[in-house]
Amino acid sequence: MQSPDDLGPIVSSGHLASGAMPALSEFEFAMNMTVHAFQRWMLRCMTAAGIPDLTPMDVLVLHNVNHRGKAKRLADICLVLNIEDTHLVNYSLKKLERLKLLKSGRKGKEKTVAITPAGEEACKRYAQIREQLLVKSVLATGIDPARLSEIAAAMRSLSGQYDQAARAAASL
Repeated sequence: MQSPDDLGPIVSSGHLASGAMPALSEFEFAMNMTVHAFQRWMLRCMTAAGIPDLTPMDVLVLHNVNHRGKAKRLADICLVLNIEDTHLVNYSLKKLERLKLLKSGRKGKEKTVAITPAGEEACKRYAQIREQLLVKSVLATGIDPARLSEIAAAMRSLSGQYDQAARAAASL
């Protein structure tokens, strides 16, 4: 029987970990697990906040529009969230507007969206639930907030590598 020390990196695709950088495959597996757990969390937290039946995209867009209380353009939301398919964000904007969580407006010739009082209240309830259920739990692990910030910075940097590789793959 193999000892746990001999197992190697924890990956979902051994053939991808057999190259020059097995740690990248390990990172990808951890990122995939984190993305799915984060999406489940967002939906359950928003449902607990009183807004059921949203998608992860809807929740991200709602929080982004609420950010700093300023009206946003579709292009700016897509840029900040690193979403290439504007129609996906546009669909969320329309859905959130139908739910009266967002309202559309204009800035010159451009369409904008802004948070409504109902949308702001939903984000506030989400934040309260997040503090109680998630933040307290993460703090209890003893992880250093500075270390968490370092991990986030590394992930943002790696996202640029994946974007560049995607552009290169698209040109093949």
